[in-house]
Amino acid sequence: MKRFIIIISLLINQLNAQVSDKSNSVLWYDEPAEEWMQALPIGNGRFGAMVFGGINKERLQLNEDSLWPGGPDWSDGKGDRENLEEIRRLLKEGKKQLADSLIVENFSYKGIVRSHQTMGDLWIEYNTEEKVSNYKRQLDLTNAITTTRYSVNGYDFSQEVFSSAVDDVMVIRITTENPDGVDFKLSLTRPEDRGHKTVEVRSLGETTLSMKGMVTQFGGKRYSKPFPIKEGVKFETRLEVLNTNGKSKIENGQLVLNGVSSALILVSGNTSFYHDDFVAKNTHIIENAGKLGFKLLKQRHVQDYQKYFDRVQLELGNEDLSSLPTDDRMARIKDGQKDLSLIPLLFQYGRYLLISSSRPGTNAANLQGIWNEHIEAPWNADYHLNVNLQMNYWPAEVTNLSEMHVPLFAFGDRLIERGRKTAFQQYGIERGAVAHQATDLWAPAFMRAERAYWGAWIHGGGWLSQHYWEHYLFTQDRSFLEKEAYPALKAFAEFYMDWLTWNPETQTWISAPETSPENSYTAENGQPAATTYGNAMGHQIIAEVFDNTLLAASVLGIRNKFISKLKKKREKLHPGVVIGDDGRILEWDKPYSEVEKGHRHMSHLYALHPGKTITPDSENEFEAAKKTIAYRLKHGGAGTGWSRAWMININARLLQPEKAAHNIWKFFEISLADNMFDMHPPFQIDGNFGFTAGIAEMLLQSHQKFVHILPCLPKDWKQGEVKGLKARGNIEVSIKWSGGEVIEVQLLSKEDKILKVKYVDEVKNIQLKANEKIKLDNHLNIVSR
Repeated sequence: MKRFIIIISLLINQLNAQVSDKSNSVLWYDEPAEEWMQALPIGNGRFGAMVFGGINKERLQLNEDSLWPGGPDWSDGKGDRENLEEIRRLLKEGKKQLADSLIVENFSYKGIVRSHQTMGDLWIEYNTEEKVSNYKRQLDLTNAITTTRYSVNGYDFSQEVFSSAVDDVMVIRITTENPDGVDFKLSLTRPEDRGHKTVEVRSLGETTLSMKGMVTQFGGKRYSKPFPIKEGVKFETRLEVLNTNGKSKIENGQLVLNGVSSALILVSGNTSFYHDDFVAKNTHIIENAGKLGFKLLKQRHVQDYQKYFDRVQLELGNEDLSSLPTDDRMARIKDGQKDLSLIPLLFQYGRYLLISSSRPGTNAANLQGIWNEHIEAPWNADYHLNVNLQMNYWPAEVTNLSEMHVPLFAFGDRLIERGRKTAFQQYGIERGAVAHQATDLWAPAFMRAERAYWGAWIHGGGWLSQHYWEHYLFTQDRSFLEKEAYPALKAFAEFYMDWLTWNPETQTWISAPETSPENSYTAENGQPAATTYGNAMGHQIIAEVFDNTLLAASVLGIRNKFISKLKKKREKLHPGVVIGDDGRILEWDKPYSEVEKGHRHMSHLYALHPGKTITPDSENEFEAAKKTIAYRLKHGGAGTGWSRAWMININARLLQPEKAAHNIWKFFEISLADNMFDMHPPFQIDGNFGFTAGIAEMLLQSHQKFVHILPCLPKDWKQGEVKGLKARGNIEVSIKWSGGEVIEVQLLSKEDKILKVKYVDEVKNIQLKANEKIKLDNHLNIVSR
């Protein structure tokens, strides 16, 4: 029956597309969310919620980005230089499994787990048993507002919810056309933590509720010495109702309202991480928001949000299926049908989620952005540094959201501070910084592995430093380069300089012990192992850190002994890309057989993406990368959501449009929940961000020494338009195409420069003048300035 309804809806949509009031920037549904992965996310970068759109009982699951247990005073490392040299000796002797066990025993704080936690729930219970009609809930990406509408006994009801960054408050407006108004109850709750009560709820007058609590240490595994058990972040959630009519009272810890035709509910949540007196902060926020009123709060929110979101627009084809609920459209894709207009929707959804979970002054987006209903979240909703945190920020620069990148650098600076201590305490390295596979709010840099294959990895910081350099390349912000990027790059370059060990056999500097994130191989004795004496990814990252540090120093005019020594060590660094006899890039130091031939990580292709040294110009390596990926996929690779998203980016770099398109549809088929959140499974937000970055990478590339227009355009994308993407060099690029060919390219530079542009086989140098838009035709001829 539902399939029949979908077909009828499609026919009606095709007949009446010109009068449709639906938008392909809207996620919408004709039923309330029954599960968390059906609810719709809102956020102001720090404070947000998952909105369910319930009828009799509405749930807003509240989130705040600093709700973590523990504190910043945990130890910074264990082990010493002698332990390191022993493991290197064992690897040379071929004792791989013993090296695996000792690296964990000597260096790792096993079982140290701290999880980001939920702030709790706001419940709205309605006193009605009536059936509703015309139900619709939606998230409009153009204004970052969720709306729930339906009719009860012929009277319209609506609920609007948004989280304002400019006024730092969550706003809920409830209205009804029923002359008798609506009756409802408001309450605040939070899950217990292993049987321990985590909050106290009390009333502050007849229109205000307060929920105060503390993130306890119980979320996650119990900590063992030498870590003291300490209290976590303290918080308060404050709720106040401003209603134009009706009555309100406090009853059994709930705020009860009767006969209300319009109510404005203001919610503020703050913590001891950000404010010493977070209670006073909530009071101030609520008072200010109450003075503004709903109309002005909404206007200020939309204006603030759209100054970021509106920078980029994307359209593909002219098919409009937005009259169908979003989950029905996704069901059609799972049935093997295509829906090109869902690609721009998911692309923009990624931009929306980044704006909503990462703003200047907030914490960096974690594994779930900010949206987490758990006390003990999957993988702790923490910061995984072996692809996941970095993937969160892949779309930041290219989709014109450079400001949203800033929290990552604030976090990275704290990680470097802790990482300097770890480098010294753990490895006896006196200069520079190191960061391992995972960390949390407090930015510990130590190793916390129970198995070598997933935790004994030292390149979290080295990979993170790429983002500092890329932010400079895209923004051309010299002050950022001098004060932020170069110091970060230098910190990791210094560590690597002292970490590397000389191998007389190869006459190169080797990184050891090495692991390839979360992967293992079959050693000479036929047993699985993880550590090796050098591998692909480690050397690729070290080479990139060295190269970027040297480039940054060149821009800044820095010439000193450190730079001279760095150049010499770079010249003798062991190569990161070694091609085996079968034509594939080796993942480890030898052509071992993989334990998981279809492993989800593409670590040994770092130099292709997100690195940029494997390009079509390096023909042998480029072809080897293709074979490497083909082998992974042949054996079931890219099974997880974020891995599939990474594959789309890799396909784009390999100039494989049809393979990229295939992985786009596979991502829709197997990796998205009803609310379009990426499923690992379960939920991880990195796949959403990786998807958005991948679409941008297919339309525009600038990692080589030119701007490449439509480098990876699938045949099905016959016509479309993208506006406002960014290329390195701080160039804004807009492209329009039809019949699979460019109609117009528009370029905007902030300064005078000569830009090399490529489209198909045409390559031209274009003279740009500061703040002057120029238009090019499909032969890259200037048609107007």
